[in-house]
Amino acid sequence: MPRKVCIVGSGSLSSNPRLLKEADALQAAGYDVTAVACDYTAALRSADDAIAASVRWRVKRVSRPVFGRYTSKMAWQLVRLLTEMNFAPSVALAAEAYGGPARALKRAVSSVVADLYIAHYVPSLPAAAAAALRHGGMLAFDAEDFHSGEGLDSPEENLRMAMVRRIEGAALPSCIYVTAASPMIGHAYAEQYGVAEPATILNVFPLSMAPPARRAAPGIAGELKAYWFSQTIGLDRGLQGFIRAMARSRTAVTLDIRGSNRWGHGDTLLALARELGIADKVKLLPLAPPQEMALLASDYDVGLSLETEVTASRRLCLTNKIFTYLLAGVPVLMSDTPAQRALAPDLGAAATVVSLSNPDDIAAALDRLAATASLATAKEVAARLGRERYNWDREKDILLDLVAKAFAKRDGDRS
Repeated sequence: MPRKVCIVGSGSLSSNPRLLKEADALQAAGYDVTAVACDYTAALRSADDAIAASVRWRVKRVSRPVFGRYTSKMAWQLVRLLTEMNFAPSVALAAEAYGGPARALKRAVSSVVADLYIAHYVPSLPAAAAAALRHGGMLAFDAEDFHSGEGLDSPEENLRMAMVRRIEGAALPSCIYVTAASPMIGHAYAEQYGVAEPATILNVFPLSMAPPARRAAPGIAGELKAYWFSQTIGLDRGLQGFIRAMARSRTAVTLDIRGSNRWGHGDTLLALARELGIADKVKLLPLAPPQEMALLASDYDVGLSLETEVTASRRLCLTNKIFTYLLAGVPVLMSDTPAQRALAPDLGAAATVVSLSNPDDIAAALDRLAATASLATAKEVAARLGRERYNWDREKDILLDLVAKAFAKRDGDRS
């Protein structure tokens, strides 16, 4: 009988590619997989429906309770009061205050009998831990970010991060393993909770998403087509510094920005381009399906991963942008956060590290990259790295090895 694995996410299916890749890999390896995800974002429902109808593993979707936001606000007020009185809230109360359908997730996951429960994101952790305890299963956690380091420095955010530490601190010591999306995120978790150093599983994508292999086009001397994408366009993603550098560069640089402009931040960036006299060089593009990201990126000369250091988590993360660009055969321009600086030597000619506080530095880097020979080399190296190292076909072996060892350990403990 196949081993049963339950993977728990607190977001929608279509917004959590790590969960999807994990479920696909484990199901293909012979495990019996059930994924529990949330269904409270109407805009993503059709995409979630399509995923649920196409995958080989089972999907259980959780709706937000009718009074979910109200109970979460009440829990937050109670947590604040207890904290002021120097009392620690319970894990259940902390989870309710943090947000997400904590109780609904707990009920749904507890109805799934599994040998291993893998939680993604903080709200999923108490639900997975409770189900593992109830059914005698093992617990694991995947840290896509350093979640207790995601807050800004304010009383409200500090309290919210305290809730994260309360939730994670209660569950992580009992995990059979923990994985992290970058080495520095893993190290931060080990230091924060005294757990074994988590294994790194990078935010890479399957080779099936790569565009058709082709010899890298050298580009046009003195011109660069730059690209940035995300689910939502923001003003804390380093794009302002890049746009200022475009105005100072000798190179004719264009920038396409793909993502939702729901908050109007894209309009702010277009206004900046107009002020700098390069309005015709910056363009907004609509959202596109995640499976098309590498193909869409392949038309460009350089991809941007301009993380700022607004939070500890941002300093430590390696985003999926980097590895999407490599899979597309596109070199990466990265800001000099600690995590990206540490990765850059492994990428060689496919990576350029710049300071967001120095537009002249970025402009000079663009001028160097625009040289035809330099760009052709950078593209060749990026394509090779994407196909030979930074892809899910290779990275999934780390996950499969961890899960196999977890079951071997459990079987050994029982014998």
